[in-house]
Amino acid sequence: MEENIVEGDLPAVEDTFARLGTSEKGLSEQQISERLEKYGNNELTETKKTTAWKIFTRQFADFIVWVLIAAAIISLLADEVINFWVIVFIIALVIILGFIQEYRAEKAMESLKDIVKPETTVIRDNKPRNVQTRGVVPGDVLVLEVGDNIPADAVVFKSDGLRIEEAALTGESEPVWKDVGDQIFAGTQIVHGKCRAVVVSTGMETKIGEIAGLIQVEDEPTPLQKKVANLSKNLAVIALLASLATFVLGLFIGAPLTEILLVALALAVAAVPQGLPLVMTITLAYGMRRMAQHNAIIRKMLAVETLGSTTVICTDKTGTLTRNEMTVEKVFVSNKTFEVSGSGYAPDGEFLVEGGKADIGQGDTAMKLLRAAALCNASSIEKRDGKWDTVGDPTEIALVVAAAKAGLWKDDLEKEYPMIDEIAFTSERKLMTTVHTREDGRVSYTKGAPEYVLERCTRIEKDGKVTDISDDDRRSILDMNREMASSAYRVLGIACTEDPGDPSKEDIEQNMTFLGLIGMIDPPRDEVKNAVELSRQAGIKVLMITGDNPDTAKAIARHIGLLDSGSACGSDAEILNESDKKVQRIITDCVVTGPELDELDNEELEKIVDKISVYARTMPEQKLRIVEALQKKGHIVAMTGDGVNDAPALKKADIGIAMGLKGTDVAQQSSLMVLQDDNFATIVEAVKRGRSIYENIEKFTTYLISRNFTEVTLIMLGLLLLGFDLIPLLALQILFINMFDEIMPAIALGLDPAREKIMDKMPRDPNESLLKKRNVMIMVSMAAVMASSAFLVFVLNDPAENTTIARTLTFATIVSMILFIPFSFRSLEESITKIGIFSNKLMIVGVLSTVLLTLSVMYIPFLNNIFELVPLTPMQWILPLGVAFVTLIFAEGIKIAVRNVK
Repeated sequence: MEENIVEGDLPAVEDTFARLGTSEKGLSEQQISERLEKYGNNELTETKKTTAWKIFTRQFADFIVWVLIAAAIISLLADEVINFWVIVFIIALVIILGFIQEYRAEKAMESLKDIVKPETTVIRDNKPRNVQTRGVVPGDVLVLEVGDNIPADAVVFKSDGLRIEEAALTGESEPVWKDVGDQIFAGTQIVHGKCRAVVVSTGMETKIGEIAGLIQVEDEPTPLQKKVANLSKNLAVIALLASLATFVLGLFIGAPLTEILLVALALAVAAVPQGLPLVMTITLAYGMRRMAQHNAIIRKMLAVETLGSTTVICTDKTGTLTRNEMTVEKVFVSNKTFEVSGSGYAPDGEFLVEGGKADIGQGDTAMKLLRAAALCNASSIEKRDGKWDTVGDPTEIALVVAAAKAGLWKDDLEKEYPMIDEIAFTSERKLMTTVHTREDGRVSYTKGAPEYVLERCTRIEKDGKVTDISDDDRRSILDMNREMASSAYRVLGIACTEDPGDPSKEDIEQNMTFLGLIGMIDPPRDEVKNAVELSRQAGIKVLMITGDNPDTAKAIARHIGLLDSGSACGSDAEILNESDKKVQRIITDCVVTGPELDELDNEELEKIVDKISVYARTMPEQKLRIVEALQKKGHIVAMTGDGVNDAPALKKADIGIAMGLKGTDVAQQSSLMVLQDDNFATIVEAVKRGRSIYENIEKFTTYLISRNFTEVTLIMLGLLLLGFDLIPLLALQILFINMFDEIMPAIALGLDPAREKIMDKMPRDPNESLLKKRNVMIMVSMAAVMASSAFLVFVLNDPAENTTIARTLTFATIVSMILFIPFSFRSLEESITKIGIFSNKLMIVGVLSTVLLTLSVMYIPFLNNIFELVPLTPMQWILPLGVAFVTLIFAEGIKIAVRNVK
């Protein structure tokens, strides 16, 4: 093939070479080293990083840690050495566990990032070399071809039919033509032609880097962060009040200062469940890992919960709702329409006519049409490691795959028909032509917009016979073109010129022979229809926001159930007031285009924004308007995006969702979630898991606080009714229960499997408190029942005569409740008989391990001396176990009583 490289000797290009101190021969190794030191690596840098030291120091922000430190100091001053070392051990345990969990979560996030090291071809010392993209410097000469991602901002000095996909940067849906002297930008991709370019900017100095720097601002706290912060403040106030009341009451009844101070501090610890941050971290980290296994990478742990309250999902079409693999489905040739089975880029499928298999090889014209489509083409497919690897424009790839389904492989065709010339596609001509040699001469093949191809044809081939093209032929072809286009197909016309001789390029595309039409579509993903239906069932509105044309968008929307096929507007359309005639006119087809969107002011947009199912011909900046309008109406918005211009909308959305396959680094850095498979169904699955996680957070929070309030209530009852000498539990016993006996069951609740019907409920109100009214009623009622039961055990065992036995039995009662109560908390609505006992095996393991740990404290002499406990006989265990079982019955009754409370 002849080289059509345009040599650039424009003054602007020469000035660029001179300014950068380079030439077409590239830089030397010494220059590379100097420039790497001066400019740094060619990569986007993140301004905010979480170090191990930051994670460690964060542990000391915990209110509990400082309360425990105060208790340790008081123990030391009171010469309670054993107490001091036990409390120091507990402090160390709280800090170490918190650090380990946060550090592991950070590392888990880092490990989920893509660690591939992309390479690019450059000229150095006048030789082409493959180097890591991060090593590209200003002055480097890039050698770029179809399929290459551009690694840095550069100026083109040689060009051959260069078209670049800049949607990631500018939002333009059509590839942009580039010529000598034009600038190309990092993060964009070559879809046609090739070039050589000199690098002018790298890293954060590129256009994409400038935008990356703008979006690295302080993140707003998620709803869960706000709720946890409010809950922590409230519990801290309660803890301080309980501690102060205990201390004052103790002094009033004549308790020793240091001892009552230790009890007061122990109650302060008891009132705030220090296991809450740990269990929260484990629950969210586990949820994050499970989502990653299902192709949803969560970049910020607390965002997992926000997914559960999502009310609107705004999704792109291409690659998210569809496969992002153009597929030829119809071929119109010789007045027959062939259906083509199979989808995607795997060349597996058949040609069908009227539902029956067609032997397309028997039709000379059909085979010639497919041969032309494969050869007038700059793309390629190749099987590697069991997968089909593709390079080039999706439309051209679809043509190569269709030909392969008929047994025409491009590699073989290129050997038989070597290309000797090419006329590149232009937006004015809307045609592409290639010229090939063969044994008996030459042949040219042309593809393009059907009407543009047809007007240059004077002949038509049918069933292997060439005749002059008639007006009826033209009408038939154009009617078929309109029929396919109205069904959302992208249609190409194919023509050829036999033995064109050696005329000028303009003449090659005249007096051609029309071969036929090829209709292709980006098919919807198989699983998307069910995911859309599940979203509707869960009360989540799905909006398609695409840059594609309205007809294509509507066809896909109807296919996946986003719009009802029987109506223009879908099942959830609303009739607006007569005063809103402009708005009514715009949404008559339940599809709003970008230009129509610009006609609406913000107030008008807010009226309809969640009534529309499809937004077509939109620009990325219009996504931001849609997000803001939805949020003003109180929606929690999940928004997908892949380009740099999507970053503001992703940042503004409650859940920004970036594409992992086609998304830019800037889009991914702006998002809270990255889809590894770019699949809409993955978003819905993530929402389901987010709902389950929040439900689990409710469960273990209610459980932990009810257990902690049990201890506070129990001690207050003892002080008020029996005095300091007969308090039911000592400080170390309280600390042990709070630190070791509650965390394992709480973790099991945090990791409870998702309920089957969790997507049957409407989205949760994002302003709903973590401890809503129903949960508070359960928590307070259960704390009262458990505390009263334990106090009754203490009183019935004659504490005045044998205080240690009474305290041990009380301690055993509190612990025995762990055998029963956590199972009841597996649902705050349904009975334990419905949810079962054995469906959460971790709960069984957690309960048994907690009981064994408690028994070791009671039966190992060294430990029971420290905690002032005595071993119980089997007969003595009947009372604690019986009372604990009765509390389970009360728990189930309380759930029934408050079931309808919101």
